[in-house]
Amino acid sequence: MQNQMESRVERAVKTFEEGYNCAQSVFSTYADYFGMDRETALRMSSAMGAGVGRMREVCGAVTSMAMLAGLKEGNTNPQNEEAKEHIYALVRQMSARFREEYDSILCKELLGIESVEESAKPSARTPEYYASRPCSGIIACAAKIIEEMLLR
Repeated sequence: MQNQMESRVERAVKTFEEGYNCAQSVFSTYADYFGMDRETALRMSSAMGAGVGRMREVCGAVTSMAMLAGLKEGNTNPQNEEAKEHIYALVRQMSARFREEYDSILCKELLGIESVEESAKPSARTPEYYASRPCSGIIACAAKIIEEMLLR
């Protein structure tokens, strides 16, 4: 079981390094555990990358943790206040665990960006891009949190 989990962490990072965004890389790696096919997972999470639509808000890897938590334990009854509280608490716990490693869940803070780029156009994926960003480590961290908190 441990080797399977380690390979999923590696798969999430590899997916990012193939050119997918942070949210897609995390979400698509684990969506099959909850009955979702890869193509649907990639489409569903595509808008969440770069801090939601490249606005540099909540990191896409963190957003994917929340979406996967919802797939596993989300509520479907709007009157069930206990279920709402449960999913919110789980997402807060996962986010707190992430903050232990990175001090923030905001894309702009994780990347050290002072002001948000005006353009929605993603940066070119070059070796320099990957070398200058902490994103591969961030994705690995989010994947490990998913495995520790959702899949055990």
